[in-house]
Amino acid sequence: MTDTTQLAHKWYVIHTYSGYEDRVAENLKQRIETMHMEDKIFDVIVPKENQIEIKNGKRKIVERRIFPGYVLVQMDVTEDSWYVVRNTPNVTGFVGSGTTPTPISDDEVRHIQKRMGVEEPKFKIDFTVGEAVNIVDGPFKGFDGMVNDIDENKGKIKVLVNMFGRETPVELDSLQVKKI
Repeated sequence: MTDTTQLAHKWYVIHTYSGYEDRVAENLKQRIETMHMEDKIFDVIVPKENQIEIKNGKRKIVERRIFPGYVLVQMDVTEDSWYVVRNTPNVTGFVGSGTTPTPISDDEVRHIQKRMGVEEPKFKIDFTVGEAVNIVDGPFKGFDGMVNDIDENKGKIKVLVNMFGRETPVELDSLQVKKI
């Protein structure tokens, strides 16, 4: 183990079996309580964010893991705290070199927390720039075009439609187009 004063209250990433992130977080929280590690292990989070997914023409807000197979733990690394985390069911280990966990930077933690804290869900748009699409709704229904720009925050895409021999950009909701 390394000098614990230097690593006090740092965030670490633990690797879990994919799909077991929530269960690992719950088990770890229980182990912290039952093994009286509250003074060494402070927080356990599964980074998630909301996304808007469009399926069968309907919008649905879904919660997605930002890093599948990983859980963040805020802790002071000691022999005891390392043992508690490492021996939690479905934990495969810490992310880091060798046996010593490597903390992630405060900037990374802030970035992840900011991404998790965003209340407005992002649209999950299944198109790419340059892709050929057909407009299925609105005044340009029946026209084919090429995706020119994607705004995931608003759920809008710009499609270049050929009208009267020239490319005209048209802003559409992502529900108004389908792949050709």
